[in-house]
Amino acid sequence: MQKYGQHFLINDGVITQIVDAALLLRAENLVEIGPGKGALTGRLIARGCRNFTVVEIDPEMTAWLKTHLPQEAGVNVIRQNFLSFELASLPAVPTAFVSNLPYIDAADILDKVLAWPHFFSAVFMFQKEQAQRIRAHAGEDFYGPLSVCSQLRAHISPICKVGRGCFNPPPKVESAVLAFERLKEPVFSSEKDWNKFKRAVLAAFAHKRKTAFNSLVLSGYAKESVSAALERLNLPLTVRAEQIPPEAYVKLVYFLGI
Repeated sequence: MQKYGQHFLINDGVITQIVDAALLLRAENLVEIGPGKGALTGRLIARGCRNFTVVEIDPEMTAWLKTHLPQEAGVNVIRQNFLSFELASLPAVPTAFVSNLPYIDAADILDKVLAWPHFFSAVFMFQKEQAQRIRAHAGEDFYGPLSVCSQLRAHISPICKVGRGCFNPPPKVESAVLAFERLKEPVFSSEKDWNKFKRAVLAAFAHKRKTAFNSLVLSGYAKESVSAALERLNLPLTVRAEQIPPEAYVKLVYFLGI
């Protein structure tokens, strides 16, 4: 089982806080990612959740879940890597997600969930530093593309900190749980526009020792367009990517005309 790098959550208090947060943000549909031995799954069932979906990559854990979860709960156990799972196969209704995320894929899973049109809410556990990156503000040490792209798609709240001793086996790092609630008004109306925006943000941060202007130009954006866009935002050519807040990035991309 450890070939998948699992660290199974065993702390009852943390499990309770995650489930409490998930039920507070409950939607019409519920999906658990990487349930493992079912620590969260069992508690969700005990709290009245029925007919939800769990997606598990490990065949041994999948077999265990199918034989140990109560049939009357109607849990749909799917053996698959969530990153290759077709969200379109789920009901097209507001959907909540919950997970003790695998550290290695956490950012990609978060991006996939937040991008889905029917995402309603999520309660996810991350490595502590990654959680700091997600919540960081402009000018702070951990601020970067993950901060910008997460904060423009969801309202993010801290739930709890999680020590290494809360897992079996213990990981080498500490963790933190965050809750995500879909923003009422999306920043971009189409996936195409969002992808253009995301490319521009990644380009601005691509060259860490360069200014945002130089980084964007080096990434292929026209020098005159970048200069004019920064001027319209009253930002100097010396501004660095980590100094530009998320909302200003939206205007920057709009002024770039891409």
